Amino acid sequence: MAQADGRNLGVSWVAGILCIGVVAALVWLAAPMGPVLVEFVGDTLRAVAPGTADIP
Repeated sequence: MAQADGRNLGVSWVAGILCIGVVAALVWLAAPMGPVLVEFVGDTLRAVAPGTADIP
């Protein structure tokens, strides 16, 4: 972990762990949207693909 001049190594580790925790929490909260996003992208690609005129 990079250490800037005048910063405490312990504080930088605590801040790094907190940042990792926040990112992990955001990923955990966003995970249920994964299948919805995959379905949306699949439907969009099927709609714009050539030769798919029978889509309702």
